[in-house]
Amino acid sequence: MPTAIRHDWSRAEVEALFSLPFNDLLFQAQTVHRAHHDPNAVQVSTLLSIKTGGCPEDCAYCPQAARYATGVKAEKLMSVEAVVARAQAAKDAGASRFCMGAAWRSPKDRDVEKVADIVSAVKALGLQTCATLGMLTQPQATRLKSAGLDFYNHNLDTAPEFYGEVIQTRDFQDRLDTLECVREAGLKTCCGGIVGMGESRAQRAGLLQTLANLPEHPESVPINQLVQVPGTPLAGTEALDPFEFVRSIAVARILMPASVVRLSAGRQAMDDALQALCFAAGANSIFYGEKLLTTGNPDVEHDRQLFQRLGLQPLQVEIEPGTVHADIVERADAA
Repeated sequence: MPTAIRHDWSRAEVEALFSLPFNDLLFQAQTVHRAHHDPNAVQVSTLLSIKTGGCPEDCAYCPQAARYATGVKAEKLMSVEAVVARAQAAKDAGASRFCMGAAWRSPKDRDVEKVADIVSAVKALGLQTCATLGMLTQPQATRLKSAGLDFYNHNLDTAPEFYGEVIQTRDFQDRLDTLECVREAGLKTCCGGIVGMGESRAQRAGLLQTLANLPEHPESVPINQLVQVPGTPLAGTEALDPFEFVRSIAVARILMPASVVRLSAGRQAMDDALQALCFAAGANSIFYGEKLLTTGNPDVEHDRQLFQRLGLQPLQVEIEPGTVHADIVERADAA
């Protein structure tokens, strides 16, 4: 029986979940997962950086920040044709959602018009579309929806009380404001955070509590493990215990039962056994392909082999004529 959807989680309740014995936590997460999802199906997305580097923000984890010497060169927005070619390749490799990221603090209206053209062209391929462009105004969000955008990604990154330790060029409220604009425009939200940035378990609980208590649960919840890039302030941070990462996945699943929980950045450093634990804890989405913006990602063939070994099937989307949003359905011919 599906679990009730709540938006009133207390910090104490979330911390209590984190403190459960590992097996008890995974059992509870798997029970919730099976009540709302196919336990052997994983949604597959591909992420492309369509405008790389040169960002004026100071996010301490990000190699695309202009102020950090990370070897990432600033590039212009890709052409419609170039993005469509990459989107077609992603679809041919089995991706059902194509996510496009641009390193802006907040795009100008003329930038949004260019991205809208890209979104329309990618949507025409029969893919779900997702974009992450920074802070948006209400009219910008509405324009992207009219172009056929399905999802907008805007992560909270971390707990409100830890946010200032990671980012100082925008406030936590700025992120909440953009999410409100996105919801009011009728877009689905993709919103999660990053763990392993030096935060405490209580602060990890605070991130997930904030996500779960949003007016609507994000349809997609990416849980990222910090990728430590030389040149960024967080390079050298003590690595998060792998079981603590799995706990974060499991708690996210329990708090947001109907959401797709994505095993996101940091997967390249995870062995197959750890990824399998994450799927058992309720993760049911991954990024597929060689790169996740500017950091590495497991290759497609290895992911296919892992799916086969675990008996997992990829999901695809079924586009209904005349609709902007698409429902995820199981792929009958999955390898």
